[in-house]
Amino acid sequence: MTTPSTPVRGYTASKDQLLARLRRVEGQVRGIEKMVEDDRYCIDVLTQISAIQAALDKVALGLLDGHARHCMHEGAADGRADEMATEMMAAVGRLMKRG
Repeated sequence: MTTPSTPVRGYTASKDQLLARLRRVEGQVRGIEKMVEDDRYCIDVLTQISAIQAALDKVALGLLDGHARHCMHEGAADGRADEMATEMMAAVGRLMKRG
């Protein structure tokens, strides 16, 4: 009997770091919630939101890096380089569209 294996993703090697970073972001979001509950100054809240956006951008860049180095490499080996590049560029486009 074989057990299904967990797929190897581009971020598999850095998964622990990625999860730690996401937990920090989660804590920052909870901090902003408390700031609003405590009626903190608007600019202070906005500054914290900016910090969260930067942290999420760093997570996204790490995921893109893993995708480019692992997933696209595998896709190219399978003859799907153009498909993988199109998919990644669509993801980058979505990341760049804000507000």
